[in-house]
Amino acid sequence: MKRVLMLLANGVEPLEMAAFTDVLGWADLLGDHPIELVNAGLRRNIVTTFGLSLNPSFLLQDLDISRFDALALPGGFEPAGFYEEALSEPFLSAIRHFVEAGKTVASVCVSSVCLGAAGVLRGRHATTYHQEGGKRKQQLVETGALFVDRPVVVDGRIITSTGPGTATEVAFQLLEQLTSADNAAVVRKKMRFATPDRNWYETPQVP
Repeated sequence: MKRVLMLLANGVEPLEMAAFTDVLGWADLLGDHPIELVNAGLRRNIVTTFGLSLNPSFLLQDLDISRFDALALPGGFEPAGFYEEALSEPFLSAIRHFVEAGKTVASVCVSSVCLGAAGVLRGRHATTYHQEGGKRKQQLVETGALFVDRPVVVDGRIITSTGPGTATEVAFQLLEQLTSADNAAVVRKKMRFATPDRNWYETPQVP
C-alpha cells in the first residue's frame, strides 16, 4: 500500500486537486498496486478558487506525515488567499519533511513557489506558472531554482509544472514514481487519457 498526502490550502484550484484524486483513485481501483490518497488542510473548511467549499478529511496537525510515501500539492490563486496558507510554516515544514526523507513531492502550477520558499529547490530544475514578465518565475529563481520553461519538469523526486492543464500529467508522473511506468500507462488507458507527444513536453510555455 502506497499512501499519498494531498495538502490543501485555502484558495486551492479544484481542477488541480481533482487530477490527483481521480488518477490515484482509478489507480487504486484498477491498477496493480493499492494506493490511499489522504487529503488534509490547516482548517476544517476551505473555499477553493471559484468558490467551491470543501471540508478536508483531516487537519495537517493531526496526522503523522512520516507514514506517507509522497506529497501532492495542487496550486491556487492569490486573490482566493492561496499563499496565506501555502506559504505558512506548517505547509513549508511538511514539504521539507518529504524532501529530506527522499520521498516524491508532486506540485502543480504555482505550488512550486511553495517548494522554493521551503528551500528545497536550490540547484534543482523546476518550473512554475508564469505570464509574460514572469512574477512567479522570478520568485522561483530567487530561491535558487534552475528554471526550465517546460510544461512538466522532473528533477529526481521533485515534480513541478506550469498550470492546471498539466495537473493530470503530474498525477501520472507521481503514480509512475510510486508504482511503475507500466502501471501508470494502464491506468491512463483505462481513463481514456491520451499520452502527450514529445512536442508537448518540450514546448516553452511563454513565447
